[in-house]
Amino acid sequence: MVIILIVLVGFVMSFLTTGANMMLFQSNNSYLQACNRNLVASGLAWAKINIQKENGDIIDKMIELDVTDMNIRDSNLTVTVRMPAKNQPEVQISTSCSRGRKILKKDDTYKIR
Repeated sequence: MVIILIVLVGFVMSFLTTGANMMLFQSNNSYLQACNRNLVASGLAWAKINIQKENGDIIDKMIELDVTDMNIRDSNLTVTVRMPAKNQPEVQISTSCSRGRKILKKDDTYKIR
């Protein structure tokens, strides 16, 4: 009876461990996606402010922004502002953030009105 109980406890522990690992994986993914959205929003806000100032020094230059105050470990944010012929500015934002062994990198282009 005791041996059967020990085997049963082993199966239950294995099942609970698998569930906990899945929850940890999903929470890390959610955290990285939220951090990425925050980095993109910060990059867009910075670009919008500097475009409104008509700062010509930022056009067609890759600018790495300091994101240490955002408290996101191992994060990186670069912004490149382009002015195509249509005169509607485009902003290319590259983000990178990591948690544990997982790294999330995104590179997208946005139009600013």
